[in-house]
Amino acid sequence: MRWFQRVVAAAILSMSTVVAGVGASYGQDKVVRVGFQKYGKLVLLKGKGSLEEKLKPLGYKVVWTEFPSGPPLLEALNVGAIDFGNTGEAPPIFAQAAGAPIQYVAYEPPAPKGEAILVPKDSKLNSVADLKGRKVALNKGSNVHYLLVKALEKAGVKYSEIEPVFLAPADARAAFERGAVDAWVIWDPFQAAAEAATGARTLADGTGIVANYQFYFSSKKFLESDSKIVDAVLAELSAVDDWAKSDIHAVAEQIAPAVGLPVAVVEVALKRQAYGIKPLTDSVIADQQQVADTFFTLGLLPKAIKISDVARRPGT
Repeated sequence: MRWFQRVVAAAILSMSTVVAGVGASYGQDKVVRVGFQKYGKLVLLKGKGSLEEKLKPLGYKVVWTEFPSGPPLLEALNVGAIDFGNTGEAPPIFAQAAGAPIQYVAYEPPAPKGEAILVPKDSKLNSVADLKGRKVALNKGSNVHYLLVKALEKAGVKYSEIEPVFLAPADARAAFERGAVDAWVIWDPFQAAAEAATGARTLADGTGIVANYQFYFSSKKFLESDSKIVDAVLAELSAVDDWAKSDIHAVAEQIAPAVGLPVAVVEVALKRQAYGIKPLTDSVIADQQQVADTFFTLGLLPKAIKISDVARRPGT
């Protein structure tokens, strides 16, 4: 877990300036601090400005902070720098194991095609089984980490029989393009961008292997003290989600400048995304528990955890 501790330290250093800035800017005003990534429903909500309008009569302002991926976002939540955010399946499991006071408050339905194991277009690798003994780039502790584990398992290859190369998306793309790794496990829109720019082939996506949920989180402290604000954020997210699924091209046009990708590429990614902001169910909690148990069995978690301990049930 040393890698996670390093992320914690970096988050504390960078987020302390955010916390200080919030206090200086808003004084005694109530604030909800939202962490987001370059891609997803929170980006749309930020762009529309509807959350600010919704919360203003309630005496709240909104502060947005962008993160490169899920693990540092949840570490910011852990150190009290944000109150709300979203990530995929794996980051909250590592965060919970590290003692972060997170609470699952909602999820998006499965989007198994939104992540994949890619190989270069001229690669001689034609199946997941061919990854045995090969170098595979991935973002450690992210959704694609679980996809890789389960895809290898299905193909009869042990995780210990491949050489994982832990890289952030930008570095992984560079390594992939120069041939420093044999395969790359990645999520959209990076997945769609690599397919469009390099002709990368898919060995396997999540179909029939993993669900690839997206989850929304609040800090335990914020949920206990401001649960109505959490509900208001989720309500505005649902409204944005309804708009997004009804006009994917318009959404792509709005997101494309922020992510620095062509509209057509973003549109491909959006069509592989899932829609609907839903309260946690026993089935989803059980699926997430399976992810946690898998990482624990592999020795990637320091202790076993219970997802139900940090899952907000409907009506609470």
